Amino acid sequence: MLSLAAAYYSPALDVMRAKWGVANAAIITAGGIPNPSIGLFGEHHSSTPGGISPWAWGLSLDIPIETAGKRGYRIKQAKHISLAARLNIAETSWQVWSGVRKSLLDLYAATEREKYLLNQLRAQEEVAKLFEERLTVGESSQFEVTQSRLALDKTRLLLAGNQKKKAEACSALATALGLRAKALNGIQISFDIFNQIPGPIDLKDVRKKALLGRADILAALQEYQASQSALQLEIAKQYPDIHIGPGYEWDQGDNRWSLGFSIVLPAFNQNQGPIAEARARRKEFAAKFVALQAGVIGQIDQAEAAYSESLKNLRTAGSLVSAENSNLKAIQARFNSGEVGRLDLEQAKMELAPTELSSFNALILAQTDMGELEDAVQRPLGKMEFFQEMATPYVRAGRPGGKKSIKGKGVKK
Repeated sequence: MLSLAAAYYSPALDVMRAKWGVANAAIITAGGIPNPSIGLFGEHHSSTPGGISPWAWGLSLDIPIETAGKRGYRIKQAKHISLAARLNIAETSWQVWSGVRKSLLDLYAATEREKYLLNQLRAQEEVAKLFEERLTVGESSQFEVTQSRLALDKTRLLLAGNQKKKAEACSALATALGLRAKALNGIQISFDIFNQIPGPIDLKDVRKKALLGRADILAALQEYQASQSALQLEIAKQYPDIHIGPGYEWDQGDNRWSLGFSIVLPAFNQNQGPIAEARARRKEFAAKFVALQAGVIGQIDQAEAAYSESLKNLRTAGSLVSAENSNLKAIQARFNSGEVGRLDLEQAKMELAPTELSSFNALILAQTDMGELEDAVQRPLGKMEFFQEMATPYVRAGRPGGKKSIKGKGVKK
């Protein structure tokens, strides 16, 4: 729902839709047939027989006829450019989706870290309190009390810094949605999407999907095709257009008809310069496509390697949390039986809190790396149907018909 709202309100998508509209209009321009021209002229004779008007009036037409399929090449070029612009909408749509996910993940991380830090703070407060009580009876040293207070102050600083990050993440999410920050006030946001994470990725399948489906790669192909049509157009311009010029003249009572025919003689050049420029531009677009493709492959390989390592770290962190929980249960049992005191129990809780936070940070890192891998493929991993539902209407027809179709409850401009 957030992504749909972002797709509706995003000014970046409005810009790309407007550019697509310009490219579509260029197709009409490319398909235009040259208009004929008309000319009117008059002549005055200084010596005429008596009773005959000294003026002669004439009318001429110039009808241009394009040759060698120039109009067809122009239309092809404009259509390829229009399709590239349409694909740019899809690419921008992905960027909007990715921006929403990143900002939502930052907000989730800040929200959950606050809970872990509060648990850690409560445990440290209890430990510091117990050390102070033991100090009054001589069972603890001032050093132990000071160390517990320092640890408590550090956690408070971390909690204050996390509050700042949470506010920044909320503002960033509103920006990604194309809204003001206050528009999210009172909105219940679900973070369930981050509770699960895919396992190891089939790199071969991911790379194939990216190279066949990334919008920027497909747009680069269309730009290359447009450069090919531009080259064909310049080659066709070697063949001159034909101009037919019928005319009529009323010359002192005599009706005179004429028919003219003209072409541009390719005597000094055969359009070699524009052809060379078009051929060079085609090579440029081909090189850009190859560079983009190589960059995408490298991006995928790098993101997949980082994601694989993040999954390993996440499993290791999970094992540490399990071990700490087992240790806490054992100390809790010993405390219940009177074998250890409350200080030992609270210290075990205090040690568990940072371990849980480290495990959560490992999850956030894995989710971040998964987002990088999704950016490399330009599609959500395991959520393809949802993204197609969100992106397709904007690629095909621009903005949907009505605001109510995607306007979420409580989301206001």
